[in-house]
Amino acid sequence: MSANTVMKTSLRNFFAHKGRMALSAVAVLLSVAFVCGTLVFTDTMDTTFDKLFAATSSDVTVSPKAAKSEGSDTGRPESMPASALTQVQRADGVKSAEGAVSSMNVTVVNADNKNMGSENGAPTIAGNWTHNDLRSMDITSGHAPRGPTEVMVDSDTAKKHHLKMGDELRTIAATGDFRAKIVGIASFKVTNPGAAVVYFDTATAQRELIGRSGRFTQINVAAASGVSDSDLKKNVAASLDGPYKFQTQKEAADANRKDVGEFMDVIKYAMLGFAGIAFLVGIFLIINTFSMLVAQRTREIGLMRAIGSSRKQVNRSVLVEALLLGVFGSVIGVGAGVGLAVGLMKLMSAAGMDLSTDDLTVRWTTPVVGLLLGIVVTVFAAYVPARRAGKVSPMAALRDAGTPADVKAGLVRALIGLVLTGGGGFALYTATQAAEASEGSLWLGVGIVATLVGFVVVGPLLAGGVVRVISAVLLRMFGSVGRMAERNALRNPRRTGATGAALMIGLALVACLSVVGSSMVASATSELDRSVGADFIIEGQNGLKPQAAEALKKAPYVSHVTEVKYVRTKLTTSGGTKEDEELVAATPTYAQDLRRETTAGELSAAYGKNAMSIGSEFAEKNHLKVGDTMNVAFERGRTADLKIAAITSDDTTFDKGAMYINLTTAKQYLPADRLPLNGMMFAKADAGKADQAYKALKSSVASDPTVHVKDQTDYKQTLKDQIGQLLNMIYGLLALAIIVAVLGVVNTLALSVVERTREIGLMRAIGLSRRQLRRMIRLESVVIALFGALLGLGLGMGWGATAQKLLALEGLDVLEIPWPTIIGVFIGSAFVGLFAALIPAFRAGRMNVLNAIATE
Repeated sequence: MSANTVMKTSLRNFFAHKGRMALSAVAVLLSVAFVCGTLVFTDTMDTTFDKLFAATSSDVTVSPKAAKSEGSDTGRPESMPASALTQVQRADGVKSAEGAVSSMNVTVVNADNKNMGSENGAPTIAGNWTHNDLRSMDITSGHAPRGPTEVMVDSDTAKKHHLKMGDELRTIAATGDFRAKIVGIASFKVTNPGAAVVYFDTATAQRELIGRSGRFTQINVAAASGVSDSDLKKNVAASLDGPYKFQTQKEAADANRKDVGEFMDVIKYAMLGFAGIAFLVGIFLIINTFSMLVAQRTREIGLMRAIGSSRKQVNRSVLVEALLLGVFGSVIGVGAGVGLAVGLMKLMSAAGMDLSTDDLTVRWTTPVVGLLLGIVVTVFAAYVPARRAGKVSPMAALRDAGTPADVKAGLVRALIGLVLTGGGGFALYTATQAAEASEGSLWLGVGIVATLVGFVVVGPLLAGGVVRVISAVLLRMFGSVGRMAERNALRNPRRTGATGAALMIGLALVACLSVVGSSMVASATSELDRSVGADFIIEGQNGLKPQAAEALKKAPYVSHVTEVKYVRTKLTTSGGTKEDEELVAATPTYAQDLRRETTAGELSAAYGKNAMSIGSEFAEKNHLKVGDTMNVAFERGRTADLKIAAITSDDTTFDKGAMYINLTTAKQYLPADRLPLNGMMFAKADAGKADQAYKALKSSVASDPTVHVKDQTDYKQTLKDQIGQLLNMIYGLLALAIIVAVLGVVNTLALSVVERTREIGLMRAIGLSRRQLRRMIRLESVVIALFGALLGLGLGMGWGATAQKLLALEGLDVLEIPWPTIIGVFIGSAFVGLFAALIPAFRAGRMNVLNAIATE
């Protein structure tokens, strides 16, 4: 047979069975679409931020060296004197230079005390209006602010919160609150991903945001004609002495892009990971499709072999069909991926993160990656069935369709599967015995991969036993129809195993994450009950501003309020080791609010004069003991020699590894304007006055919607909600793999109905009703789905329990199995089986009896 004949045969077979391959094509399409959609979505976000950063950066930017991209922990941005602007203006090559004020440590509220900031984590930025802002914005209504009672807002924020000219806004900064009326609205020339921006006149911005007049947070420098940014940077740097940072437009944009890029990479690779899971599940679907098609064409392949086709040609014929399937599914998948990206952009915009389709970015690598992945995965998945087709002998032309089972191959497969599963189980056990989480994580990873592959390989062996047990429980009540459904599921254990394995993978991950999430919540709740003695925990966005802290301290019905600040330092041990550490500077009542066990010394002593505590792991690592002295260099402050008065146990969830000092000690070595804002605060109610204290504390900070007062019940619910939201997002991404697995069940049933056409005709002829036939197929589908669910949930709970053992090393020591979720998923799997069987059962019921019996 020539190569041309092989191609013609492949094309004929492909189009002859296009209906049977449709679901496999959909699986390829979905997986490729998810990959391409992820790449287009993240590339578009990159483009959006690139344009924004390029538009907002001046030719050269001068800023304090101590300035950080995430803002200042003091609530006041780092600043420089106005004299620096005068020096820069005199530098060679400077066309113009202007001072700018900008702060992200603000909250802006409307007349109803509603936060005007973004709800998606994007910052609220307040500053003065400068000529540099004209690079990225146009004033589309009103005018720029001209006095202390005037403010201008960006059009996106105005539209989102229905703001109009004349509306009053209150800005809450570390220096205090101030009010201003909207006199202008400015529109971005490029896409604003979601930040809320407000502008004041320069004097107001300096006084209210920095707390001092005659200061700027940065200087924007424009180059004269013919002067490059790099030359301008050198000239400006030469003209200015002091702790300053100089950046060209490209350097400033790159620095901003790096901060965003790290977050974007997490999103990209997480989503690609879930796409990979969908591809893995799709492999089972494709293997099943081609295995069944090869089995159904056994006589046809035998005839091809009898008239001279070689094994290689038959093999190649099947692989060409897979190639066509891969190309078809991948091409449509690439297009669907672009549509998916647009859908994600619309979804993000609805959630508050604005992305414009004008920035839609489809790099040439995206379709290439999608096509390559789809085609390679499809051809790879079809290789085993193609190889099996090549082994069909010419004598098969004389037999009925269907290949006899290879008993020897089945035994080898079972042995390999058992070895892998046993090895994976041993790796998981080893992980539970690890002394350190990092070591155990490696064994956990090995155990997950080995047990997953082992269960997939040993699936046909497990199918026989598990299906019989499920059938004994569920199908016996359906009489002969139930027994036929059971036998159909057991007829080809390899097929049932592969179909169940596709569903198993997604549900194993769901079960594992459910166990881990529930255990984390239970552990944190247990630790909260055990360790937190305070009645109330107070948190704020970007820290608690001084006015909120003072109001809390004055609230009635409260016996004490604890301030907690996080102070950056560089520690030098007696052995000369230097490490950057963040100390917890708190009022002494913190020892009552958060109970910490000590391995040496008394924690109360750590709040004494020039004293501190350290964590047990730090002490062990640096060979330190109570009574030793630590040299502590406070960032932007003085250096102190502090005596180690206590060593706290790191067998905890809260404040693991924390080092404590008295807030008074921090104030002694740090200037007042360098003290950080309170990271959080704790409060204890007067005896029997918890309800009154709760209301009083809430009332005291009601004017700042970013401050949240929580009692222990509220705090536990917050922890539960946060982990629940994360799990729901992961479940949503895993849904793609489960959808592909459901397609696999549908495809297996549809092809098995075709395979059993004659058998179905005979059963109908001897009295099986259409209703009974449909029920038989539905029950078979339910059994296969429950088989996959049982394996997946069991495997996932094993993984989750092992992961919890590692979390216990980090203080999360409570194992909790979320039985309602596990049972719900198991029952849901039965409905998935019913849904998957709808179309195959309907088609089987519509078969003409005589035509079915006459089928070869």
